[in-house]
Amino acid sequence: MKGKFIVIDGIDGSGKATQTNFLVERLKKEGFAVEVADFPQYGKKSAALVEEYLEGKFGKVNDVDPYIASLFYACDRYEASFKIKKWLEEGKIVVANRYISSNIGHQGAKLEDGKEKNEYFEWLENMEFNIFKIPKPDLTIILYVKPEIGQKLVDQKANYRDYLGEKKRDIHEENLKHLIDASNSYLYAARKFNWIVIDCLEKNHLKSKEEIHNLIWEKIRNILK
Repeated sequence: MKGKFIVIDGIDGSGKATQTNFLVERLKKEGFAVEVADFPQYGKKSAALVEEYLEGKFGKVNDVDPYIASLFYACDRYEASFKIKKWLEEGKIVVANRYISSNIGHQGAKLEDGKEKNEYFEWLENMEFNIFKIPKPDLTIILYVKPEIGQKLVDQKANYRDYLGEKKRDIHEENLKHLIDASNSYLYAARKFNWIVIDCLEKNHLKSKEEIHNLIWEKIRNILK
C-alpha cells in the first residue's frame, strides 16, 4: 500500500518544526513507519541559491521576482523528491516541514492582484508537479499565528542557520509587511486548495504545543485509516 504525504507549513515562527516533531513521535507511537523531510535543505548544494536569497545576497525580499525565487526552492524540492517517492512506495508516512505551499505563501505574497496570484499558483503547480514531477501531498496543514507574534518567536529560536552569520532573521522574517502578506496568501490559498488551517491562538495568546498537536492529530486521523 502506498504511503501518505503530510505537509506542515505556515509563516515564520508558527511552530512548524515543533509540530512536525510532535507529529512524527505520535505516529511512531501509533506504530506507523515515518520519515521526515525538512525544507529548505540547509547545507545541501541544492539549497545554495535559497540560502543566498534568504541571506539577502540578491537584494531585499521584494527585489527578487517571485518566479525567480520559486525556481531556487523548486530545485531543492526536486533533489529531495526521489527519496520522498521511495518512502511513499515503501508504504511509509512522510511528514514535511514546509513544501511547495511555502512558495505559495511567501512568493505569492509579492503579488497583490488576485489574477496575478492565481496565475502564479497555476505556473508553480505545473512546474513542480507536472514538469519536475515531485510528489503531491495528501494533506497540507497551515499553522496560523499573527505575523507580529511569529516574528517575535523567530527571535527566541537558537540561531542554527550558519548562512545568516550573526543575523537572527532572514529577509522574509525581518520584513513584517511581507509576513502579513504571506499570512494572507497562505489563508487565500488554503481556501482555494482545501488546505487545513490550524488556529494556534486563543484570544491573542499562543496555545500550548500539546493543544496544537492534538488539533493537528484530529485532522489527520481520517487519512491514516
